[in-house]
Amino acid sequence: MKFVNLGKSDLRVSSVCLGTMTFGQQNSEADAHQQLDYALGQGINFIDTAEMYPVPPSAETTGATERFIGTWLKRQARDKLVIATKAAGKGRIAWIRGGELTFNRQHLRAAVESSLARLQTDYIDLYQLHWPDRNVPTFGQYHFDPAQERDFVPFVETLEALAELQQEGKIRHIGVSNESSWGVMQFLHAAEKHGLPRIVSSQNAYSLLNRTWESGLSEIAYREQVSLLAYSPLAFGFLSGKYAANPQAVGRATLFQGFAQRYTKVNLKPAVVAYVDLARRYGMTPVQLALSFVTSRWLVASTIIGATSMDQLKENIAACAQALPDEVLTEIEALHLRYPNPAP
Repeated sequence: MKFVNLGKSDLRVSSVCLGTMTFGQQNSEADAHQQLDYALGQGINFIDTAEMYPVPPSAETTGATERFIGTWLKRQARDKLVIATKAAGKGRIAWIRGGELTFNRQHLRAAVESSLARLQTDYIDLYQLHWPDRNVPTFGQYHFDPAQERDFVPFVETLEALAELQQEGKIRHIGVSNESSWGVMQFLHAAEKHGLPRIVSSQNAYSLLNRTWESGLSEIAYREQVSLLAYSPLAFGFLSGKYAANPQAVGRATLFQGFAQRYTKVNLKPAVVAYVDLARRYGMTPVQLALSFVTSRWLVASTIIGATSMDQLKENIAACAQALPDEVLTEIEALHLRYPNPAP
C-alpha cells in the first residue's frame, strides 16, 4: 500500500480509502466491521463517511454509518487511522439539523459534535463540506443556471467556523467535496487573505466515465497542492459491466434509481460496452481496468472504494494495486476522445 500526504498537510493517508455509504442500508453492523477489519489488514488507514450516510438517505437510517464505524473504532489504535466525514449541504435533507444545512458557525458546530458522538472519537482527521452551500451544478447536473441563485454563507465565515473547531481540537484538517474550480480558488484565497485553515483536499467523482476534474481543477490542484480524493471510480457500479449485460441486475443503480441520474445520459452504455470489451481483450475484468486506471493517475491522491460484499471488497482492493500497460492506456485515451465524459 502506498501512502501520500494530503495537500500541504502532514495528514498521511493510504492511496486506497474505504468508502462506507452502504453501511446501515445494504450492510449490517457486522458486515461493516468485517469490511473495516479486512481493509485495515490490507494496509488501508483511511476511512471516509458522512453524517447523511447511508445512501439513499432517510430519517430512519441517517447517522447509522458513523455509528457502525464508531463501535468498531472503539477497539482500534485511533492514532493509526485517518477518519474523514462530511457535513451535508443546503437543500437536500430536511431531517438533519431541522433542514437548516448551511455552513455557518452554528450548524457546522452542531454537525461536528454530532459526528464525534456517533463516531465515539475526540477528533475528526479530515472534515469535509459534502457539497457547496451555493448554487452550483452537482451530482449529474452540468449546466450552471443563474436563475437558481440563492444566498450562501461567505467563504470567510465558513472557514472561521472551521478554524474554531480546529483550535478546539475537534477537527484536524478540512476539505471540500463536489466542488468547482471557482469554489476551490475562493476557499484558498479566503484562507490566505485572512490567515484561516487551508483546504487540503477535494472529494470529487472521477472515473473512466467522468474525467471532468482534468479540465481546470487538475491544474488548480497541482499548483495549489489540493489533493483529489476520487469517489465513484466504478461509476455507481456501471464500470463493472453488470448493467450492460443485464440492465435489471441487482445493484445500487437499480435499487436506488433516484441517485443514478449521472448515469442516464445517452453515451453511457456504448462507453461502458467499449471499456468492458477493452478489459476483456487484455485479460482483465472490467473492475480491474476501471480501478487500476484511477489509482494510477498522477492527479489522484486516494481512490475511494466501496462494496456490499467481502468478495467485491477483496477484488476492488486487489485491482487498485495493478498497473496498466502503455498500450491499454493508449486505447483508453482513444475511447475517451470517442466518448468524452458520458457521466459528468
